[in-house]
Amino acid sequence: METLFVVLIGAVAAILANRNIAVFNDGLRPIVSEHIEGRLKRRELGLTAFAMSFGLVIGFGIPFTLSASIILIHSILLGTDIIGLITPKNKWGTPVAAAIGGLYGWGLLAGLEGFVKLFDHLPVNFLEPLGEVGTPVVVTFMAFPALAIAMQFGIKKGILTFALAALVRQLAVWVNEQGFLQIGDNVVSINQEGMALIVGMVFLFAFAMREKAEEGASVDLASVFSEKVKSIKKNVVFFMIIGALIAGATNLLLMAGDPISLNLLAEGKQTDAGIAAAARAIGFIPLVASTAIATGVYSPVGFTLIFVVGLFSPNVWVAVIIGAVVIFLEVMLLSFIARFLDKYPGVRNSGENIRSAMTKLLEVALLIGGANAANMIAPGFGFFFIAGFYLLNEAAGRPIVRMAVGPVGAIAVGIIANILVGLGIMAIPG
Repeated sequence: METLFVVLIGAVAAILANRNIAVFNDGLRPIVSEHIEGRLKRRELGLTAFAMSFGLVIGFGIPFTLSASIILIHSILLGTDIIGLITPKNKWGTPVAAAIGGLYGWGLLAGLEGFVKLFDHLPVNFLEPLGEVGTPVVVTFMAFPALAIAMQFGIKKGILTFALAALVRQLAVWVNEQGFLQIGDNVVSINQEGMALIVGMVFLFAFAMREKAEEGASVDLASVFSEKVKSIKKNVVFFMIIGALIAGATNLLLMAGDPISLNLLAEGKQTDAGIAAAARAIGFIPLVASTAIATGVYSPVGFTLIFVVGLFSPNVWVAVIIGAVVIFLEVMLLSFIARFLDKYPGVRNSGENIRSAMTKLLEVALLIGGANAANMIAPGFGFFFIAGFYLLNEAAGRPIVRMAVGPVGAIAVGIIANILVGLGIMAIPG
């Protein structure tokens, strides 16, 4: 059943990309819209999709998938974006995209199991240290609302939000240590990062909603892009199918929607992963809704609420049903969301700042995590390699995205360590 879920997700996602209905990469939606409107050839669209997504699959999606033995959704859906957009949009191109997409999903799952077994036979099994790549991400994630506020509303408000979020986090730690919260005889621990994140998000939306449109400056997004919203609604059945499949696969703990919840799942903290996924989904609604309304191209994961559904559902079949219903409601509510975003332009504008803040935070956290993982694999050499790798990548004009330097560098150190041990140049660590 697990294999079937992943194969179907790969096939359906490739079809959605091939038919210009939905792509996962946020930056691709405006480009797909250019193709739909005849300003960009299919070949150029396919090459652009490859250029934008391939590096993220190899440098971002796959390393996280390997580090936790759980599929990060980026590794499959960025790949199906490429598959769907490279294959021609015609009567034979769509079935070919579906077949290759399904095969790609199967290969990702089968290859993952093979990789795990392969690590057991290596002189230096660096799979466990590789898990350290994501450790700082979970802790630092709570800082992104403060950074988004600083970027949009000024550094003073950003510092205020950061200070209050940090204070709430430490209060949560103190409450847990003192055991103040109890249900019967059981002490209940609250998630300190989750509490800090909630405080930050409350401040972010409070500041954003105070920024109202000037008189006569408002643009009715729903009416301006009504045809594009209609085209999304017309394909709602496809979204319900893939939403149901992804919610089910998430419930089976086969995949996660972001590095934060993936690392929490790897630690066995499913509830915390659900809270992190919910916070991310709320933050991404303005971005996904705005790009969808403006381009007529949706995301195969919608507002990412289907991951929350999967993590909190009691079983896979409940997740499948609720996942389909949730993404149906998202699509049907697009016009209402457009009017809301138009009324509060600060909320609409916060979408891009949220994404930028998350990206900057992940760049720092993953570099620290990658350095720690690399140093666990090869003490001393690991720090040296990651520092040099980062600086040389910057000097070369950043051929590898900053976010990928830590994870890719840690994997490279693992491979180098095995070669050096095999040559007798280095002793097995530990």
